[in-house]
Amino acid sequence: MDMYSSKLSPAVDYVVGVFLLLIAILSIVGNLMVLVMAYKRSNHMKPPELLSVNLAVTDMGAAVTMYPLAVASAWNHHWIGGDITCVYYGLMGFFFGAASIMTLTIMAIVRFIVSLTLQSPKEKISKRNAKILVATTWLYALLWALFPLIGWGKYGPESFGLSCTLAWRDMKEHSQSFVITIFLMNLILPAIIIISCYSAIAVKLYITYKSMDDSNRIPNMIKMQRRLMVIAVLISIGFVGCWAPYGIISLWSVYRPSDSIPPEVSMLPCLFAKSSTVYNPFIYYIFSKAFKQEVNQLGRLCGRSNICCTSDARNSPENTIYLVCDMNKSKSGAEEQTIENNRENETQLIPNQ
Repeated sequence: MDMYSSKLSPAVDYVVGVFLLLIAILSIVGNLMVLVMAYKRSNHMKPPELLSVNLAVTDMGAAVTMYPLAVASAWNHHWIGGDITCVYYGLMGFFFGAASIMTLTIMAIVRFIVSLTLQSPKEKISKRNAKILVATTWLYALLWALFPLIGWGKYGPESFGLSCTLAWRDMKEHSQSFVITIFLMNLILPAIIIISCYSAIAVKLYITYKSMDDSNRIPNMIKMQRRLMVIAVLISIGFVGCWAPYGIISLWSVYRPSDSIPPEVSMLPCLFAKSSTVYNPFIYYIFSKAFKQEVNQLGRLCGRSNICCTSDARNSPENTIYLVCDMNKSKSGAEEQTIENNRENETQLIPNQ
């Protein structure tokens, strides 16, 4: 049997194609909106926000380079292009997936470091260091994506025939070390780091709340930090939660007979994992009033004219919350000054996780 032919019924193939097309459109539009917002206020962007931009790039990159081929193959009932496009598709999926999980892991670490010294006026992450962190995520992802091309691991078609990834079943005998290492370094260890960092942040916020006596300042800081943590945690859960079922099914297929998982069952975690590129802009839209206002305004402007522009983030009534907030102003002063300081410190357009 042709390994690139669909093992699903034609009706299911069409549904899969429609689903992937919808995911592609939502992912490209949503993440492009995030990038447009970042570009409009690039002169006012704080260094760690580059990580949020980087995450949008990884999500949109996966949607642009992978999903059109998957949609066309689904509607063709056969993988298009054979071995060459299969290796390309698997490499792109591994590359952008590894870049995303590494970006989320670095975000959690940065968020934790900043939470340790909320009162310090010193900049926690410089622009140079932020660029180095971003470059690190791409080099890390590229390294892992190239391993199968040099013999450690292998790319191949999924069991249902309409997608390509790491050839899990072919690595049973020759690349078990790769399977174990990839799960450890690209799923288990990052998940542990992310959970540990955000758990520590929650404890830190609780201790800070209990130790501070300034009744005018406590509610603002705690509320802001809590919202920042909620956004970061939801984005991390969205990614890890989408990929965990796929990881479990993949690991199962390595150590179990090849026919132990029906094609329809193996297809569902694969589609669920692909949907991970969609969620982040929706999380921003729901939890950041300023980001929602900017998106709504951009939509109205685009509907009325051919010129799309966003308002200056500095004039927004509630500038979008930002992960690494500089709580470095003096505790003393009137309530009006405190509110103004908070607005200055929160003047960010993209919610950094």
